[in-house]
Amino acid sequence: MKAYEVNFDGLVGLTHHYAGLSFGNVASTSNQNMESNPKLAAQQGLLKMKALSDMGFKQAVLPPQERPHLPLLRQLGFSGSDQQVLAAVAKHSPQLLSQVSSASSMWTANAATMSPSADTHDGRAHFTVANLNNNFHRAIEADTTSATLKAIFNHDDYFVHHDALPQQALWGDEGAANHNRLCADYGYKGVEVFVYGRQALSSGVEPTRYPARQTLEASQAIARLHGLTPEQTVFVQQNPDVIDQGVFHNDVISVSNGPVLFYHQAAFLDAKSAFAEIGRKLAELNTDFIPIEVPSKQVSVQDAVETYLFNSQLLTKANGKMLLVVPEESRQHPRVWQYLSDLISSDYPIDEVKVFDLRESMRNGGGPACLRQRVVLTQSELNAITPQVLMTESLFTSLNAWIERFYRDRLRESDLADPQLLMENRQALDELTQILNLGSLYPFQQI
Repeated sequence: MKAYEVNFDGLVGLTHHYAGLSFGNVASTSNQNMESNPKLAAQQGLLKMKALSDMGFKQAVLPPQERPHLPLLRQLGFSGSDQQVLAAVAKHSPQLLSQVSSASSMWTANAATMSPSADTHDGRAHFTVANLNNNFHRAIEADTTSATLKAIFNHDDYFVHHDALPQQALWGDEGAANHNRLCADYGYKGVEVFVYGRQALSSGVEPTRYPARQTLEASQAIARLHGLTPEQTVFVQQNPDVIDQGVFHNDVISVSNGPVLFYHQAAFLDAKSAFAEIGRKLAELNTDFIPIEVPSKQVSVQDAVETYLFNSQLLTKANGKMLLVVPEESRQHPRVWQYLSDLISSDYPIDEVKVFDLRESMRNGGGPACLRQRVVLTQSELNAITPQVLMTESLFTSLNAWIERFYRDRLRESDLADPQLLMENRQALDELTQILNLGSLYPFQQI
């Protein structure tokens, strides 16, 4: 059946700031306390969406979340008016205020894991919202993420929504950032590859410097929830050594599209066995596995982390060849750019590289792939979603004007206590839900 990959990109939120909250994310921690530009960050992401849409790729938008998260602060014992709550938490714990103000929901690769209807037992598309329990500032996203996905994919005949796994380390789940799907074509049955960092219920090798955020047990639970058979699933461990070098998610060291897996030589703990299993299971689906390995001698793990080479979007063009979308940092790095120049002149399916300036989001630890959730939809499923979220010339114009009205062009952590910023956030989100026709996602309280 004909199907499309639709990239749902997260809009950067109004409280985008550099607090270095993500331990193990080198870019995030190295830019801590810098002044941010939320307006430019949102504009850069929006321009990428529009450019890809103009090139013929299907593109959609996911909204940011309300920040600062006042309901959580009240749950933690802060009381009074919203203005009093903000003042109290700023005085008592500026670090806590930064956590509940994070705009990290823009990393929608972590929003959920999605299995297309071609793969699932009941022929419906399945979503499991990520619990993101390794980081407090991310763990608070799940409820709103769930509500957002249900508002967009709101037809029970086509879509199934699963709650986030339990908020315990045993079930650590970081969403599609640790999930790849390999197939001959988007509408064909595929093999879903779940990459995990550690086994929680049995012994095994683990990183020693930074945490392994995804557990095998969480990945197995998602496969069960989605009704995936053993013949179409592969579980492979990420190399703990690269996690300790700042590769906090699999999508920082590999990316897939169709039958292609573009990966670094050091990405996986036992690539030989995993690839043999992937190749065998794809062969049963009459599909050839095409791994493209980037050798360490050409691009080091440090190079990959600095440039987010693998945190790229790998997209199939109308002619069947593939486009690799990379951040500007990859072009500015001599070894990485030389490798990419050699790659597109080879016989591999990737024959084009497109560069985007995403500097504002890159400084907070995420590139092109972090900003998007990949959703494979048949035409009937595409017709069943909320259509206003799909990128068009009209939506682009509306969102540009919306950003201009509400976003600040500079923000420091000290600004998070400003009640006016909260008011701006609420007014912006209220208008955005009307633009995207998403109903009432945000139970705002009054200042």
